[in-house]
Amino acid sequence: MLEMAVIYLAAAIIAVPIAKRLGLGSVLGYLLAGILIGPFVLRLVGDQTDVMHFAEFGVVMMLFVVGLELQPSRLWKLRHSIVGLGGLQVLVTALVFFAACYYILDLRWESSLAIGLMLALSSTAIVLQTLTEKGWIKQEAGQNSFSVLLFQDIAVIPILALIPLLAFSEGNGGSASHSNLIEHLPAYMQVLISFGVIAGIILGGKYISTPLFRYIAETHLRELFTLVALFLIIVIAVIMQKIGLSPALGTFLAGVVLAESEFRHELEVDIEPFKGLLLGLFFITVGASIDFPLLFEQFTNVVMLVVGLILIKAAVLYVLALLFNM
Repeated sequence: MLEMAVIYLAAAIIAVPIAKRLGLGSVLGYLLAGILIGPFVLRLVGDQTDVMHFAEFGVVMMLFVVGLELQPSRLWKLRHSIVGLGGLQVLVTALVFFAACYYILDLRWESSLAIGLMLALSSTAIVLQTLTEKGWIKQEAGQNSFSVLLFQDIAVIPILALIPLLAFSEGNGGSASHSNLIEHLPAYMQVLISFGVIAGIILGGKYISTPLFRYIAETHLRELFTLVALFLIIVIAVIMQKIGLSPALGTFLAGVVLAESEFRHELEVDIEPFKGLLLGLFFITVGASIDFPLLFEQFTNVVMLVVGLILIKAAVLYVLALLFNM
């Protein structure tokens, strides 16, 4: 384990500063570090599945921190771009990809709708990290980008509720996750339980967390406060996983609820180091997991699909930006 830690840390120390100096950003630096140490270049590390599951907590923590920064006043200020720009981006992009999959690729409507909804979303981890590093997050363009990402994060709730219904209509019997405790229940019960758990997280964050953090603060032990913050995030992540929902979604909602808490800044400071390290590890594992043999085998198809994806999403956002006078 220590040897693996040395490899990951050394790769990050070498690749990330070089990428930053070249103006590529830390995200691409971490990805390049993963590619270099991965099984298709230097072969210093093997299968990344277990490491990636651990590193995904970086994304979970990042969305918790994002939620902590979403105070109601800021949300109200961004309401037009969140609902208008963000909502239309998800809706129009999903419809375009649904039509492409259904009419051009001749897929079933359930599969086409699922793919359309998935491709309408973007990587919050990569985009927010890049916006923050380049200092764009406070600018108008950065705020509009953040609004689109925020609506996508909110749209995850109904999308995740809809996906099991599409799966049931195909006779798949629900999620294949062995840890899902409600997969044997009818679809409507799964949806009701999911919304019930989400409501419980919101109510718990509003009425239980503040007295708990006040009690912890009275001990004057900083490490205990950090411990409770990590415990809160991991418990929510586990609960969401057990009902087949995204752990990041649960911690994001908890962060939003705690955004007005008097302990918001302490939580943000305590989580930030863990978030940064795990997020970097997550990007490294993504880089190390790239299947280069498959990429080279299907190179033309992959390039055409990626370019098509970028052009379609860019065109949709460009038209919406014109409509919103940006």
